[in-house]
Amino acid sequence: MTNPEQLPETTKTPVPPPGDDERAVAPKTGGLMRSGVVVSAMTMLSRVMGLVRDVVVATLFGAGSGADAFFVAFKIPNFMRRLFAEGAFNQAFIPVLSEYATRGSKREIRELLDAVAGSLFAVLALITALAMFAAPWLVWLFAPGFGRDPAKLALTADMLRLTFPYLLLISLTAFAGSVLNTWNRFAVPAFTPVLLNLSLIGAALLLTPLMSEPAMALAWGVLIAGVAQLVFQVPFLVRLGLMPRPWPNLAHRGVRRILVLMAPALFGVSVSQINLLLDTVLASLLAPGSVSWLYYSDRLVELPLGVFGVAIGTVILPALSKRHAEQSGEHFAAMLDWAVRAVLLLGLPAALALAILAEPLLISLFHYGAMTENDIVMAAMSLRAYAFGLIAFMLIKVLAPGFFARQNVKTPVKVGILAMVANMVFNLMLIWPLAHTGLALATALSAFLNAGLLGWLLHKQGVLVFQPGWGRYAIQLIGGCALMSAGVWWLTPEWLQWLEWSMWARVQWLALLVVAGAAVYFAWLAALGMRWRHFRLRG
Repeated sequence: MTNPEQLPETTKTPVPPPGDDERAVAPKTGGLMRSGVVVSAMTMLSRVMGLVRDVVVATLFGAGSGADAFFVAFKIPNFMRRLFAEGAFNQAFIPVLSEYATRGSKREIRELLDAVAGSLFAVLALITALAMFAAPWLVWLFAPGFGRDPAKLALTADMLRLTFPYLLLISLTAFAGSVLNTWNRFAVPAFTPVLLNLSLIGAALLLTPLMSEPAMALAWGVLIAGVAQLVFQVPFLVRLGLMPRPWPNLAHRGVRRILVLMAPALFGVSVSQINLLLDTVLASLLAPGSVSWLYYSDRLVELPLGVFGVAIGTVILPALSKRHAEQSGEHFAAMLDWAVRAVLLLGLPAALALAILAEPLLISLFHYGAMTENDIVMAAMSLRAYAFGLIAFMLIKVLAPGFFARQNVKTPVKVGILAMVANMVFNLMLIWPLAHTGLALATALSAFLNAGLLGWLLHKQGVLVFQPGWGRYAIQLIGGCALMSAGVWWLTPEWLQWLEWSMWARVQWLALLVVAGAAVYFAWLAALGMRWRHFRLRG
């Protein structure tokens, strides 16, 4: 039975206002695989532009005091963004909004959007004002070493006063993106992060000559990016008739419900950040370069995780939330099963390719300048450990929405805390025999524990129900992965040869291996009868 507290406010009032008793037009359903492909493509574009941004910043500013000041000034609002905008808020807001969109009237939806937008703006505007006033103390908190250099501390504080409003702007952007995702307009929110990279690249190239302190151009780039990302989404909200008129109303039932759901979600996101901090602290106690080896290998794993896992998780959350609001249990279970199959279809070959091509990938992307052959060997070891856990990382992204969509945030948070404790234990067990590779392996093992518990609980609750055809599907995947791995391994030259090649030669070889591997994999799947239509599922 549905908890009455989960219903929109006016669903408890049998007599609606005159002239406004029409039901809202529910978001149109769309193909989940097609939506996932759109989000994947936009995410890939964003990651590529991010790489270009890093190259431009490194070329113009290097690793001097100005660059250090900017990275800290951007890290502070970016850290809070991961906690609020893209973490707890989305997980809490989308299920509640989907419920209103499915059951509520147009007036109720507009009232919810007005109240959430106004409350979000009011709270974050206050936080932003306080942070700008307390900028020097915030810088000292996040980078206490800057206190030894008053000029550097002052520069970072000045930059922070420009970059911190990004938190307000990107949180409102996340609000707009959540609305668009709920109405199956995935392309716009997925493309929006590209504007951050374009803004930073443009600011670095165009504003740097105009600044007395060149690195200050990057801080202006962050502020410009925040405005650009928010303004970019406004016309699409207007077109849907969902542009809010912000008015703070913390007493609104929907806002209160979102706040209740946000509390455990915020705690869960904080736990993951603590986990990452612990890994960094432990890595700093190991041989010089350990932190960098983990960073470079993690960057490579983040690419397929973002392009495949996060993309599928993004499109599945509003679809699951809608089916939960409709009390359509069978379709809900079918969607979760589809998400798991889609993750395995793309994640398994990606994980194997990362493991086989670890050294070639690292050489092609990072072996320039000061990075040595030993760095390649060490980073490849941790990359293979992370690749082992890639499937688990992806499964978490698609299984957790099975709880969030049902407005159950506490369970995945509890599971996440258990996985964090397990990660600490694995760290202490594996760090001594395997050094930095042990830390990466511990992260992978704790991810499998996290994904396994989420899947088991969903299955136990009757929410994750495996659909017919898994036996044949397993044969298709295992055979395709085996053939692809054998083909890529046979075609790949010894990694020491890659050190002697130019960047262009490395890129050509990587492209050849990727195309050949994908061709073998999908040819096998097609030969065994797998077709695109088998993954078509309406949201």
